[in-house]
Amino acid sequence: MNLPIENAVGPQLPEALSPGARALAQSILDAAEEHLTAIVLYGSQLLRAEPDEHSAWDLVLVVDRYGPFHRNVVAAGLQTRPVALLNVMGHVLPPSVTSIESADGSAVGKCVIVSRKDFRRGLLPRSPDHFLKGRMVQRVALLWAKNDRAAGAIEGWLRIARRDVLDWTGPWLEEPFDATSLTRRMLEVSYGGELRPENRSRAQEIHGAQAEWLEGAFTEVLEDAAMDGDLIRTGDGGYRFARPPGARTRLACRIYFLRSKARATLRWFKYIATFDGWLPYLVRKVERRTGESIELTRLERRLPLIFLWPRVVRFFLDPSRSAPTDGQAP
Repeated sequence: MNLPIENAVGPQLPEALSPGARALAQSILDAAEEHLTAIVLYGSQLLRAEPDEHSAWDLVLVVDRYGPFHRNVVAAGLQTRPVALLNVMGHVLPPSVTSIESADGSAVGKCVIVSRKDFRRGLLPRSPDHFLKGRMVQRVALLWAKNDRAAGAIEGWLRIARRDVLDWTGPWLEEPFDATSLTRRMLEVSYGGELRPENRSRAQEIHGAQAEWLEGAFTEVLEDAAMDGDLIRTGDGGYRFARPPGARTRLACRIYFLRSKARATLRWFKYIATFDGWLPYLVRKVERRTGESIELTRLERRLPLIFLWPRVVRFFLDPSRSAPTDGQAP
């Protein structure tokens, strides 16, 4: 599947979409009706980055308002959690993440639910955390938008987010740099700035899966920054900062990522409330990403909030994971 964002926008779902993804997106469209603004596809299924038969479709569902959207999808049987709970959770540390299954049962989506206002806020330079920005600066496909105005707004926010990469990656960039070295470091910083059940090599795997797109998109970013005077071209096709990041910028970036990691970790408690089948999904993801088989005890399955934490702590303290180090990420 190859869906450049500029070719995937319209009132109808793109023909190139796989049957499972089409069934899922159409089910969401049919249920949400006028309360949905846009559907953005991202992640391993789009990038073909080692998905398996259990891999969910990663979708960002940009909604007008949380309440009406959740009422519709629950009424359609696509979500089983109480509407009031989903609505409240939508306003707490947005966005929310939930599981939605297509009406015919052929596909499952891991869906990020976010209002248009919160989506915009999460992509602009002064975003409250890195959750949306770290995912949306990569290759995505805008599968559907309510109208041309909504599509144009989302594309504009995505361009702003890509340009902002120079600011939050800059303190960890070695000069001179080009689009390839910039985007490799970008992914290392993003993965290091969040507790994720991934091996340390995952950032490089994801880079390789979208290298051509990253090269084109961020060559444009670098050229625009050079024309604005923020970068200086070197003789070998690389770039340097006109004003290299100083101590204050490095400190601000570290504080930003510390705050972001805290917010992302607190969202785990939201996912328990909003994500049907969160525990088996998490176990499958860890097994897929690490190649390790995980057997939960009876107590861990019945009371995960009490008995699973020691295993989670040991997992993230393992130095082979993608936990950040001073040389790699904030």
